[in-house]
Amino acid sequence: MLALTRKKDEAIIINNNIEITITEVKGDQVKLGISAPKSVPIYRKEVYVQIQAANEEAAKVDNLEQIKNAFKK
Repeated sequence: MLALTRKKDEAIIINNNIEITITEVKGDQVKLGISAPKSVPIYRKEVYVQIQAANEEAAKVDNLEQIKNAFKK
């Protein structure tokens, strides 16, 4: 992991097309502004983990068989 120190209104650039700017620091919270192409999905980690868990659940063989059977009707 790369750890960087930034102050309010300072930014970092990722992969030439993603810019993350510190917009506000208040107590123990930091507000970030993210500029990225619309094709780049951006999620809070807890939401990303939920999405991944839901995708894994949906990909289970039992569910796949239920979906296949639903289309046979």
